[in-house]
Amino acid sequence: MPEVIYGLAGKRVYVAGHRGMVGSAIVRRLASEGCEILTATRAKVDLRRQEQVETWMSKNRPDAVFLAAARVGGILANATYPADFLYDNLILQANIIHAAHKAQVEKLMFLGSSCIYPKFADQPIVEDSLLTGSLEPTNEWYAIAKIAGLKLCQAYRNQHGRDFISGMPTNLYGPEDNFDLGSSHVMPALIRKAHEAKINQQQEICIWGTGTPRREFLHVDDCADACVHLMKTYSAESHVNVGSGEDITILELGYLVSKVVGFEGKITCDLTKPDGTPRKLLNVDKLRALGWSPKIGLQEGIADAYRSFLAGHYLERSNGAASGDLIGQSDISFEKAKTSALHAPTLSTVAHHPSR
Repeated sequence: MPEVIYGLAGKRVYVAGHRGMVGSAIVRRLASEGCEILTATRAKVDLRRQEQVETWMSKNRPDAVFLAAARVGGILANATYPADFLYDNLILQANIIHAAHKAQVEKLMFLGSSCIYPKFADQPIVEDSLLTGSLEPTNEWYAIAKIAGLKLCQAYRNQHGRDFISGMPTNLYGPEDNFDLGSSHVMPALIRKAHEAKINQQQEICIWGTGTPRREFLHVDDCADACVHLMKTYSAESHVNVGSGEDITILELGYLVSKVVGFEGKITCDLTKPDGTPRKLLNVDKLRALGWSPKIGLQEGIADAYRSFLAGHYLERSNGAASGDLIGQSDISFEKAKTSALHAPTLSTVAHHPSR
């Protein structure tokens, strides 16, 4: 086991974005660390307002900060609301990081995204691939904001000696995910579509694009565990990739989700919709060298996410999803999930389930 260089026991730890999927998972994980967990809803502090953030930080004086607040969403949300994705993420990151510096926070961890890397980066993607090529156009607004947050942490480390670090998670899923079909990522969208198709006795579900892009997935509880591990064992300028080290095609993911959910129909591919980056697999050698590896397998994780969905532990947010309490959020009922309409494709090819 690597040496613990920053123990959390007895510390006051602020989780920014505690009502979002990642933030809530970090709160769950911190429960066993013997620390005092600090949170703040939007009613107390709007993270986009510098004065409010600095006042709260100065008053509450956290020792450590996990910056998990963000506006997040899939391809459609990014394409529809580019200004929101760029502005909200830039401003809240800058406010929290600068306020942490002014309040002399001992350690801060910024959570970014694997979309920071070039669209055609060599696979698996190493941390040094950052800024070596053009970004994927369908999510460049979010990516640019996350790159800025990472660089801001490095700048405060270099100029002021702050122990600010960054982790770049791969595609995450699990409890408290966003299941709005207009703004969600691929995993919750597939779970919801497969569930509604099963409930409504429909014969097919549709996925965007060709189904050939490969994606890596990590359960959010594994991500939270990795974040706490990095907070305790890592201190350096470079960011660290946080992932499972394995990937799967979107079509294969559709089959696996259907199996878990119990949907037995066919999967169609909407060829009028974009694929996004062809492959996005992180090199996680640095994280493995620090002594961390995931514990939740993909099928097991999907089953857990589906149970959470059925239990109502999820969110539906349009106009891009605010992770945590940045913009606000609202729960949707199981009855609404059962009756909402599926998006129909305009041009598709059909991919049948493989033989079992």
